Amino acid sequence: MDGIDKHSVTSVEDLAALYAQPHERVLKKELDHIDALGRAFIAGSPFLVLATGGAHGLDCSPKGDKAGFVQVEDDGRTVLIPDRRGNNRLDGLKNLVEDPRVGLIFFVPGIRETLRVNGRAQITTDPALLEPTAVNGKLPRSGILITADEVYFHCGKALIRSDLWNPEKHVARKDFPSLGIVIADQIGQKVVPEEAERATEESYVARLY
Repeated sequence: MDGIDKHSVTSVEDLAALYAQPHERVLKKELDHIDALGRAFIAGSPFLVLATGGAHGLDCSPKGDKAGFVQVEDDGRTVLIPDRRGNNRLDGLKNLVEDPRVGLIFFVPGIRETLRVNGRAQITTDPALLEPTAVNGKLPRSGILITADEVYFHCGKALIRSDLWNPEKHVARKDFPSLGIVIADQIGQKVVPEEAERATEESYVARLY
């Protein structure tokens, strides 16, 4: 993508010429808080994707745990995501320090629709807030506290097309290299694939929380 050609879409007007106007229902479904149905969906969600942006670029991070790990606070305007142990790159958290804007997509296995929450976030270490998210007595080092600005359910067309929840379409683990082997391949000969794979599997067992 070195330049813009005659087929590039570069304005809102160009987009309007390509796509139909959204249905009135699509426009009116957006809320400024998480209602009872949104709460129920989040309570059943074990997985979400968090999008952030900052001076060093964009980031899209998966967040997952047992269903209900995300807490809906007060009047439905606030959600708390515990930040579980990861690789310590902290790409998303670094972005949040610079720019509080976030986008979330919640998934519930077997449900074709998703829930989207856009808002503004801050990082908290408040023990009183984090205590309900503790696992095996371990509090997360921090939590992402998000004030919702836009909340709406997203139709299931993408998940229908992808057939995401169909077990017959799941890829067998043996058909793709493990993360340890991938890392060894990408970093080079300084990393022994067997050692990288062993370290990765160990982290999955010993350092989830």
